Amino acid sequence: MVVPTLNEADNIDPLLTRLSALDLPASSFEVIFVDDGSSDGTPDRVRAWAKLVDAPLHVQLLERREKPDLTRSILAGVALARGDVIVVMDADLSHPPERLPALIAPVLDGSHDVAVGSRYVPGGSTVGWPLHRQWLSRLGGWLARPLCDVNDATSGFFAFRRELATAVAERARGYKILLELLMAGHGKLRVTEVPICFHDRTRGTSKLSFLHQWTYLQRLMTLAGGTVSVGTASRFAAVGLFGVVVDALLFQWLMSSGAGLALAHIMSFFAAAALNYSLNSKWSFRRHHEGYLRWDQFGRFLTVGVFALLMRGGVLALLVYGWNVPSFLAIFPAIAATAAINYFGSAFYVFPVRLNPPSLDIRWRVASFGIVMFAVLLRLVYLGVAQLIPDEAYYWNYAQHMDLSFFDHPPMVAWLIWLGTSIFGDNEFGVRIGAFICGLVTMGYSYALARNLYDKSTGIRAVLLLAVLPFGFVTATLMTADAPLMAAWAATLYYMERALLAGYSRSVWLGMGIAFGLGLLSKYTLGLLGLAALLFVILDPIARPWLRRPHPYLAAALALLLFSPVIIWNIQHDWASILFQSERATGIGNKFSLHWLFLHMLLVLTPAGLMAAILALLPERDHDSRPLANRRRLFVRVFTGVPLAVFFGLSLFGAPKFHWTGPVWLALLPTMAWMMGQTGDLRSIAIRLRTAWKPTIAVCLFFYAFAMHYVVLGIPGIPYAGFTEHYFWREATHEVEQIAAKVQHETGQKPIVVGMSKWSVASALSFYNDKAQPMDIRSRNMFSQNAAMYNFWYPTEPPTSRPIILVGMRPWQIERDIEGNDNITPVLIQPGAVQEVAIERDGKPLRRVYYRVAQGYLGSRAQQD
Repeated sequence: MVVPTLNEADNIDPLLTRLSALDLPASSFEVIFVDDGSSDGTPDRVRAWAKLVDAPLHVQLLERREKPDLTRSILAGVALARGDVIVVMDADLSHPPERLPALIAPVLDGSHDVAVGSRYVPGGSTVGWPLHRQWLSRLGGWLARPLCDVNDATSGFFAFRRELATAVAERARGYKILLELLMAGHGKLRVTEVPICFHDRTRGTSKLSFLHQWTYLQRLMTLAGGTVSVGTASRFAAVGLFGVVVDALLFQWLMSSGAGLALAHIMSFFAAAALNYSLNSKWSFRRHHEGYLRWDQFGRFLTVGVFALLMRGGVLALLVYGWNVPSFLAIFPAIAATAAINYFGSAFYVFPVRLNPPSLDIRWRVASFGIVMFAVLLRLVYLGVAQLIPDEAYYWNYAQHMDLSFFDHPPMVAWLIWLGTSIFGDNEFGVRIGAFICGLVTMGYSYALARNLYDKSTGIRAVLLLAVLPFGFVTATLMTADAPLMAAWAATLYYMERALLAGYSRSVWLGMGIAFGLGLLSKYTLGLLGLAALLFVILDPIARPWLRRPHPYLAAALALLLFSPVIIWNIQHDWASILFQSERATGIGNKFSLHWLFLHMLLVLTPAGLMAAILALLPERDHDSRPLANRRRLFVRVFTGVPLAVFFGLSLFGAPKFHWTGPVWLALLPTMAWMMGQTGDLRSIAIRLRTAWKPTIAVCLFFYAFAMHYVVLGIPGIPYAGFTEHYFWREATHEVEQIAAKVQHETGQKPIVVGMSKWSVASALSFYNDKAQPMDIRSRNMFSQNAAMYNFWYPTEPPTSRPIILVGMRPWQIERDIEGNDNITPVLIQPGAVQEVAIERDGKPLRRVYYRVAQGYLGSRAQQD
């Protein structure tokens, strides 16, 4: 036992007395006290015990004369020890000596390399600590979780095999040697946690200080591969302050010169970034720079800089457009956000640790953590400043006409939007916050599923893939029915794995029933998982007995109960939604479209992702033949293959939507993530695929950040193109409002504005309409054309002499229907010619809309007949 001490005189006798009471053979262990210069007589107390002839313990004292350092003290004690197993504990009696036998047993019997006395596993607790100390301890453990698989990485009570201490780096310092030990094992140590009740000291004073906490944080980041120190941070801050002055002054000058927000912040950023790189490479990180320009290093700097720039654009837009902060003030928080990204990017990517770098697994973990954080923050920053696409506006209209269900989708998307807008208002953030939260839920369940199927590292990489691949990023950004579907799909997969593979019951089946029911309330597609579960149970003999047990049927009954609002709505509306989805399932367009399905899979997965998915579904070479591994492969293939087979079948007779296969890949994601870490696979295609993941991740993130910056702030020199249908509806609505005001002024009557698309135009106009003086908005069902839910909200419109303004995205939409028939002009009174409006912002062309004014409406053909 190694017990470091610093002014613990009052605790020596009680500690040794309690150790003596354990009745362990004196010859089996020794207690080595390593004192770091105590001034209260601690060494004298230890010597008194060491001199006892009939002492039940073998006690030694080692006095260090160097600067006090807990890690160095423990290593010095280990060097003096003779035993094969080392136990480290504090002298202040916070670690219960009575738990010593339970702690050393897993190491003594050879089943584990390290045993940790843990406060944060079932049975563990903390007594007597103030709340802030508990939170600091928890925070320290949480920060270490991405690097090691221990709940209590800051514990000071642990046992390990003595030879492991030789792997601890010479530069190790601070007060948490357990973390050093775990990281030195490169994830290959067998670690277990033994619950303990931690009691705050009753004698003496704590040695914990802010310096210790900073040292721990610094060492944690160094072990993760970052060149982080007080010196680099302070020099980086000094350079950054100089850069801030250059950045802010140039930004203000450009803004005053009429450059525009986007051009001003991009130009000032690159000027400051060039200056910062020069100073940081030669001063802040000079120990990690060769003294000359390295193009690969400069390329990494540019990569980090571009990502920081695009994130900064979002912060700037949020402050200026969302919160109405003046631009000359908003630039400073934007610069601060940029500095944080630049610092950590520089420390971990541009100038990483080159001497004794962390293992590949740790580097993947750290990279995954940083990339996921960037992707989540990117979504959060742009969430409320990017305009809604018409699909989102349509679902917002759902929430304005709340019902048990709707014609083309179940009600979950409407419920989430209603909740978000009730809290945050009728704005983009309120509409999309539900999708953001669903994205986090999807990440959590995907991590848990991958961890259960493989390991923690695979779970972290699965979250990385979910964060960057299009099917995960887009559905967590846009508030469509796919957002809650993804969350429910991931949750259902998790509970099915726990029930069918792990054999859990009761609460797992309850969770499955809830997740399945909520998924059906999101989209009917989730029902395909029910077919997959039935096939798995039939194929797997171990899971087959569930067919004779009540749990699956009770879960199905619970899901059906949750789904009952949709059933009730369909009964009230002659099964309109069920019939519509049934017709849709037979194919859109009634033509062979399998090639489109493959193209859509390529879009939602990227080429690297699609290749990984194909490899994950193919039989493995030299695969693990253990029964559990075979069942795992069966689970993944069945829960991926059944939904995918259905979509393959549908594409033989009609055109599928590009996003239909999105949730299907959640079952395959753990295997794809597992393959990323299999360096032992020497197949050429596997090696190329692992190489392709890095540029794929970078390109995906760049595309998302670039696209968001482009639609919100613009990119100087790049015109807007291809936005005639789906974007810039805020500006288009303002123009339509002016047209409506002009018509009302001329005629003395308030016009009816008709969106001449299925639902896109009417929905977008309704959302961006001035709520204080709203326009009277309808959809094209006035002219006997299908308008989805508008058929239910406004089933008829009586003849009227009020002016009619038809608004479309293309000229033909306000002249004829999709089949080319003119069923519009005959029911209008004195219809005018089609007119075009060019929408601009700050003199920059955005899009066009088309409109047509009539002096009245004769009623639909059915009404006239």
